[in-house]
Formats: sequence, structure tokens, C-alpha cells
Amino acid sequence: MKFLVDNQLPTALARFLSAEGLEAVHVRDLAMDETSDHVIWAYARSEGLTVISKDDDFVYLANMGSGNSALVWVRLGNCRREALIDAFRKVLPGLVKTLEAGASLVEIR
Repeated sequence: MKFLVDNQLPTALARFLSAEGLEAVHVRDLAMDETSDHVIWAYARSEGLTVISKDDDFVYLANMGSGNSALVWVRLGNCRREALIDAFRKVLPGLVKTLEAGASLVEIR
């Protein structure tokens, strides 16, 4: 499972996922932090990455059904980095299973 963490979320989330044995990169790591959502989505599709974002523009892109990418849509309100990572820690095993089963859109609440 490979993830691309979008700009509204901290780089610490990508580091956490990597520490959990998953491949994860933040858009800042790729110098894509000023890049449009469409370009980020196209990159994720080309690389087989699952985008993690709070941006609902990605929901539209994910629902277009265009292939090789999925979206983890973070629906948590504004919260501290530690709370965000704790939320992911709690759902991570189920999240990975759901994505591996072929889900194209998963919400984290």
C-alpha cells in the first residue's frame, strides 16, 4: 500500500505511515505542495498511490472512477497533529483492508 499525503495534512502523517511499514510520501517531499489537485491526482494514478486529503475536490476526482488510485478523505475537524495520528492509528488495519479490497473512497471521521 502506497500513500500520498496532501498539503493540508502534516508531513508527520506520512512519517507515521512509513513507521507502520507502509510506503508514504508527502506532497512537499515531491515539491508538489503548490501543485493543483488535478495534477496531484494524475500523479497518484500514474504511480498507483492512494491520496490522503481533507480537500473535497479529490472526492470528485475519486468518484470519476478513473482507475489506478483511491482516496482517504479525512473528515476530522481541525485537530492537533497527535490527535490526527491517533485517529489513523485506530483505523489503520481496517483502512488498509478496505483499500486492498478495492475501495476507491474511504472516509476517516
